[in-house]
Amino acid sequence: MKFSKKLAMAAVAALALVGTAACSNGGSNSSSSSSEKIPSKITKKTTVVFWNAMPGVQGSTLKQLTNEFEKKNPKINVKLENQGDYNDLQAKINSTLQSPNNLPTITQAYPGWLWNAAQNKMLVNMTPYINNKNVGWGSAKASGIRTELLDGAKIKGTQYGIPFNKSIETLTYNADMFKKYGIKKVPTTMDELKQVSETIYKKSNHKVVGAGFDSLSNYYTLGLKNEGVNFSDKVNFSGAASKKVINYYADGIKKGYFRVAGSEHYLSGPFANEKVAMFIGTSAGEGFVKQGVGNKFTYDVAPRPGKYTMQQGTDIYMFNHATADQKAAAFKYIKFLVSKSSQLKWANATGYIPVNESVVTSNEYKNNKSTKLPAKLEDSMKHLYSVPVSKNSNAAYQQLNSIMQNILSAAQKGQNVNSQINAGKQKFDAAWKQ
Repeated sequence: MKFSKKLAMAAVAALALVGTAACSNGGSNSSSSSSEKIPSKITKKTTVVFWNAMPGVQGSTLKQLTNEFEKKNPKINVKLENQGDYNDLQAKINSTLQSPNNLPTITQAYPGWLWNAAQNKMLVNMTPYINNKNVGWGSAKASGIRTELLDGAKIKGTQYGIPFNKSIETLTYNADMFKKYGIKKVPTTMDELKQVSETIYKKSNHKVVGAGFDSLSNYYTLGLKNEGVNFSDKVNFSGAASKKVINYYADGIKKGYFRVAGSEHYLSGPFANEKVAMFIGTSAGEGFVKQGVGNKFTYDVAPRPGKYTMQQGTDIYMFNHATADQKAAAFKYIKFLVSKSSQLKWANATGYIPVNESVVTSNEYKNNKSTKLPAKLEDSMKHLYSVPVSKNSNAAYQQLNSIMQNILSAAQKGQNVNSQINAGKQKFDAAWKQ
């Protein structure tokens, strides 16, 4: 199996963002967790079913943590049910929403997948559990979870999710190549990224492309955010701010110093083969970068150029059909998964970023020498952004990838991209209005 295909299979969970929510005709009569009495203890054998999409080392690490939790909580049995990849998991949730009693106790998900489930009162509001000192922390602040990550797990202002496996976008660069071409400073702004990319492209006699972005949807969304524009149905795709973001990439494609991942899906392959000097992609992919680079050269990671970076990955959501004991048991399990000790093990084993802030700043994490990210993560997380969850924001966000591909394909052919921008505006607006 080709390296790029391995990466695509194993890292899709890190790069995936919001999906399409499914309509549901059931669950509207489910009770609200805020009106239930939360059991202070689990006194009888209780089973929690957890749907997930964790492959390989992620799945085995989740199993290890689950076993550790069950030993500490012998009355609680956590049944891990892997549903395949994220697309499979989303499809399984969507189809089962029609029969709410067949849903699991908890599931990994992006909030956009569950927009309609929240509208139909099928989800548990986590706030009463967070504030409960027996099964929760007593307050959101006491949880130690970064505020931006908690906010990203809200739907219409309600805390339905608890962040779990998260990543951010970072800059990965070839440190040896920087020395070779006299690059003394790692780019911290988009202007610097352009300048360094042009320099490397010229000095390599056009043999090495300067940079590229794995996710075109993220590129556009963060480009707008760095221009002061939030992602919403108010975005004018053919407006001045939008065109500035698009043309920055398109100009680099035309002149040769930028590229896209294309059919390889991720730029870590071309990066490992020294065809591109640096790329912006998910922090959770560093293990694959390390594997691909081997001893060929020295790589390093740095914060994504620009003020903001994208926080990605899933949260854990709970369904209202569960019993009071199942809900309390499930929350105790969630609390365990995001604890300092669990998140340190999870981050070191999988490459996901810790959601627990005390891990991010701890010496145990920062001094991890097996990967480059831990020492750089704190600086990389200063300004996090996530796609706002609203009606059809998922569809609009997903549409961006193909729209940007069409625009940049035209740029690669040396064509004027305005006609593709106008065509993209029609698709973008239609996605919001569907």
